[in-house]
Amino acid sequence: IIIRDGTINYSAVDIAKEILSKYSDFRSLSSVSIRELCKIDGIGPARAAQIKAALAIAKRFSATFIKPGQQFKCSNDIFKHFHEQLRGKKQEVFLAVLLDNKNRIIKIESDVSAGSLTSSIVHPREAFKAAIRESAASVIFVHNHPSGDPEPSKEDIQITNRLVDAGNIVGIKILDHIIIGNEQYISFKDRGIMP
Repeated sequence: IIIRDGTINYSAVDIAKEILSKYSDFRSLSSVSIRELCKIDGIGPARAAQIKAALAIAKRFSATFIKPGQQFKCSNDIFKHFHEQLRGKKQEVFLAVLLDNKNRIIKIESDVSAGSLTSSIVHPREAFKAAIRESAASVIFVHNHPSGDPEPSKEDIQITNRLVDAGNIVGIKILDHIIIGNEQYISFKDRGIMP
C-alpha cells in the first residue's frame, strides 16, 4: 500500500519483495537510512521518505505513552513507554523521568547524556539539572544498551551508585534505573540492586 505503484521495470509487488528480501522485519527496515533504501531498484527519495514516515507512525502507534501528570505504576510502564524510542539506537542514550511527590510525571528529560556504542558518560550535575529546575521529588533514570542485552555493566552499577549519592545530597530520590534492551529490560529496583 505504501509503495502504491511500480516503475517501468518493476511492479509494486517486485519492489516490496526486494525490500522484504533485504530487510526481514520492520525493526531492521526502520533502522535503514533513506540513502540505503534508495539503493533498491524502484525506490527513489520520495518513496523512501514515505516508507520511513509510515514506519515512524507505526512505531509511535505501538508505543505506550506516559504523559505529564500520569502516575508511574511500575517499571514495565516505563519500559513500554521508552522501548520503541530507544530500541535500535546505535548509541547509548540516558534519560531522566522527573516525578513529583506522588510519582506523577512532571517531565521527561531526554538530553541527559548520549554516549558511544558501549557506554554513556553521565555526569551527576547534568543528570540532576532538569530535576532541580523542575522541582522534582524523585527521578527514574532510563538508558538503552545498543547491544540489546539489558544486563547492567559494572559501569552502570557504579554510575547508579554515584547518582544515588548525588541525589541524597540534593534531596532528590532515585526510584529506579531501568536499562532497555531488545524486547526486555532490567529494573535495578525490581532486581533489588538499587543502593
